[in-house]
Parts: sequence; C-alpha cells; structure tokens
Amino acid sequence: MKEKISNNIQIKNKRATFDYELLDTFTAGIVLTGTEIKSIRLGKASLVDTFCIVEKGELWVKNMYIAEYFYGTYNNHNARRDRKLLLTKKELRKIEGAVRASGFTIVPTRLFINEKGLAKVVVAIARGKKEYDKRDSIRERDDRREMDRAFKR
Repeated sequence: MKEKISNNIQIKNKRATFDYELLDTFTAGIVLTGTEIKSIRLGKASLVDTFCIVEKGELWVKNMYIAEYFYGTYNNHNARRDRKLLLTKKELRKIEGAVRASGFTIVPTRLFINEKGLAKVVVAIARGKKEYDKRDSIRERDDRREMDRAFKR
C-alpha cells in the first residue's frame, strides 16, 4: 500500500512580486539530481536573484540556490548550477514569444513539492515595474496593514 507523501515545502520569491508585474504563470517540472531534491525537501533552497532564459527551445533557470546536501559525498551538486525546466511545446512557444516582445522576462515565483513528491517551479511572464509603481505597491501594502489593524480593534 502506497503512503501519501505530505510535504508542505513552499519556497517563494517575494522579491518577484515587488519588482515585477506578473502577467501569466506556468507550472513547470524541474530536472534535479538526487542530492538536490533531498535539500529541497529539507527546505534549503532560495529563489532570490533567480531568472529564466530560453536556449535552443528549452527553458533554463539560472542562479537558483539549492544548498549542498549535508550527507552528500563526492556526488554532491553545485549549489548554483543551471537547471532545466520541463514544459509542453505549446507553453514554451508562448513563453518564447512573450520574451521576444520588449520589456518582458521570465521569473520563477514559487518552488514546491507536489502530492506525488515531485519538485515543481511556478514561472511567470513578467514586466519590470518602474520606481513609482513600486512606491504605489508599498503605499497600498501599508494602507492594507492599517485597515487590518483598525478592524482588529
């Protein structure tokens, strides 16, 4: 009898929602080695300063940090190596077309383990925010906090 794997690993890129306006999201599989998935299951990964590029019809995530596995031997992985993302051809074409348009980029927003125990990355087609847009985001967030405080009283 199979046991259900219950991993609530949710690694988020909070900076992406602040720096970018997220337009469309896709869930992609990720090609990992054994020690990498073990580190992710321990929650030792980060999406800060991570970005994606399209090379030769494939989507790659660059600069993603996955800590070396503590019990890994000489087979341990490089912490910031490039990793391939797995998407359908239709999704890849859509992403590639959006990136060719000026001002758009691909940003990983979330890394999680699904119910089958597989690592997935949510990538978004995004447009960079201007400085005044960021100030508006900060103002909205502060207003929301003040309203929540007022309602709690």
